[in-house]
Amino acid sequence: MAKCAICEKGAHFGNNVSHSHRRSNKMWKSNVKSVKVKVGAGARKMYVCTSCLKSGKVERA
Repeated sequence: MAKCAICEKGAHFGNNVSHSHRRSNKMWKSNVKSVKVKVGAGARKMYVCTSCLKSGKVERA
């Protein structure tokens, strides 16, 4: 699973609890996109979460 290159946000793990209270494994995936980003003089492709894109921490190329 990809991680955000800016804030290191990745997948979270926990339990899925049914009505009868039986537990099974669950994974919450973060909303990470592959984006072309301006880095220095050029552009680079990296994985960035949508919250970093919306907040303006990254500038698209």
